[in-house]
Amino acid sequence: MSRRIAFFDFDGTITDRDTLIEIFRYTYGSFRCNLGFILNSPVLIAYKLGLVSNQFAKEIMLTYFFGTMKADRFRQQCDDFARTVLPGFIRPKALEEIKKLQAAGAEVVIVSASAGDWIKAWANSLGVALIATNLEVKNDIVTGKINGRNCYGEEKIRRITNIYELSGYK
Repeated sequence: MSRRIAFFDFDGTITDRDTLIEIFRYTYGSFRCNLGFILNSPVLIAYKLGLVSNQFAKEIMLTYFFGTMKADRFRQQCDDFARTVLPGFIRPKALEEIKKLQAAGAEVVIVSASAGDWIKAWANSLGVALIATNLEVKNDIVTGKINGRNCYGEEKIRRITNIYELSGYK
C-alpha cells in the first residue's frame, strides 16, 4: 500500500490571514507597518495591476522592513512570533485536519509563499514538513531579497515534485 501525503497552503488556508503583514506588524507595530505600506503603495498597486511580479513586490516590502536587520535578531523575532502570535491565527479546523491526517499515518507538508523563518518553529512543533520561500542573508544581515524563487504559484508545484516522488504516495 502506498504512503499517504497531504499538502497544505499556509496563509489563508491554515491561517485566517496573511502572516507576511502580521510579522511586519509584530516587529514594528501598526503605525510603522501602515506607513511602510503607504510608502510602498506604488509598487503594491503595480503588482495588483499585473505590472510587476509577486516576487518583485514581495522583495520591496521585505527589504523595507527587514533589509538591514541582523540575522540573529530576525530569527529571534520570527521564533517569538511563531510561539506567541501565530497560534492565534491558526484555523481550528485546519489544525484538527492536520492532526487527523497525522493520526492516520499521513505525512503532512506545508507549502508556503511566506518565508519559512516565521513558520518553521510552529511547523516543527507539529512535526510537519515545510517548503517555503527562503530569504537571503549576507554577512549576517537579512537583505530582504528572496534566495532563489518565491514559493508561489507554479514554484510550489516545482518544489513539491523536486522533493517528493509523488508516485510513491496516495
